[in-house]
Amino acid sequence: MKQDTHPEYREVTYTCTCGYTIKTRSTGKDRKFGICSNCHPFYTGKQKLVDSAGRVDKYIRKYGKRDTGKKGGGSGS
Repeated sequence: MKQDTHPEYREVTYTCTCGYTIKTRSTGKDRKFGICSNCHPFYTGKQKLVDSAGRVDKYIRKYGKRDTGKKGGGSGS
């Protein structure tokens, strides 16, 4: 086997902004990332509708719930 052809395989640490760390082995370096499964809203069940500009309320005010009065939707007879 040739010498110095393979990258160094070492222990690295991946760190989330919430403080969760994962220790594994890789050819890369230590990394930091923004969100993990421990703090992601989808996985924690704390998911919210983010409406910072009030777009949903603006839409409801503008169009509201429209009731056309049509029931059944048949052929008109």
